[in-house]
Amino acid sequence: MKTKLLTLALGAAAVATVSTGASAATLDDVKAKGFMQCGVSTGVPGFAFTDANGDWQGFDPAICRAVAAAIFGDATAVKFTPTTGKTRFTALASGEVDMLARNTTETFSRDVDLKFTFAPVNYYDGQGFMVRKSLGVTSALNLSGATVCIQTGTTTELNLADYFRANNMNYEPVPIETNAEAQEKYLANACDVYTTDASGLAATRSAFEAPDDHMLLPEIISKEPLAPLSRHGDDQWADIIKWVRNALVIAEEKGVTAANADEMAASSGDPEVRRMLGVEGEYGAMLGLGKTWALDAIKAGGNYSEIYERYIGKDTPIGLARGLNALPRDGGLLYAAPLR
Repeated sequence: MKTKLLTLALGAAAVATVSTGASAATLDDVKAKGFMQCGVSTGVPGFAFTDANGDWQGFDPAICRAVAAAIFGDATAVKFTPTTGKTRFTALASGEVDMLARNTTETFSRDVDLKFTFAPVNYYDGQGFMVRKSLGVTSALNLSGATVCIQTGTTTELNLADYFRANNMNYEPVPIETNAEAQEKYLANACDVYTTDASGLAATRSAFEAPDDHMLLPEIISKEPLAPLSRHGDDQWADIIKWVRNALVIAEEKGVTAANADEMAASSGDPEVRRMLGVEGEYGAMLGLGKTWALDAIKAGGNYSEIYERYIGKDTPIGLARGLNALPRDGGLLYAAPLR
């Protein structure tokens, strides 16, 4: 009996050792190379774009920088790989990138079949339609026979087909691979309509010379919960991405900003704030990170609200109100599990 128990114990220990090693793989690799590789889109105003110096900016790169800051204490310890709807999943699955932070919808098949792990949603969206006002269309139900620019390798293809079939309408697809290509073809009248996530349409329209000549139709035809993602089988890495996202949301809830984070760490009496900012507990160690992982992530670019308002909020050219992406206390869905 003692021999059997010893054998079982050694076997359990071996499994635990293997599991620990597997779960730490991505973090170990990232630390070894000294930076994180983040997959972003090829360019969507406000969400992911390059500035005059060629540096990536926007809502999605800000999430990448927050994760890098949590790991290294340095928000610049990240490199960016632009990906299309077709190339993004191959880039992640192959290890070319360590995570994706781009307009990617969480779906059953992407989770279960493609074997990706999604962090909690960081932008609630839905598919819409953009047309020229001169077309005289006021509803998506008036689009039968239209030519439609649509990005290949995305959920929008199936959504579009389902919507038109359900409403006994037909259309002619104009396949495109990047948002820049869609913009070019749409403005060149190669298609009557551009369809993608409503946020992407608003962002694209903001870059037009005459944005007021174009309108988003009222119909939203799908649920598009957008979230960062990583590969299955690496729970530690997925937890890091998840809890950086959560920390940015909790920081907004608690009034912790990039400017006051150090002061809040020194003076706040809120137990959750103290845990999050590394004053109490060993929450960083549980992730394989330092005590100030969340403090560093918040200082990198601010809390969720600061990032949102800086790049895509109502006072930017994109002009997106928070809507579903507001905190529950403000009528939205954006929520974080408690840090305790």
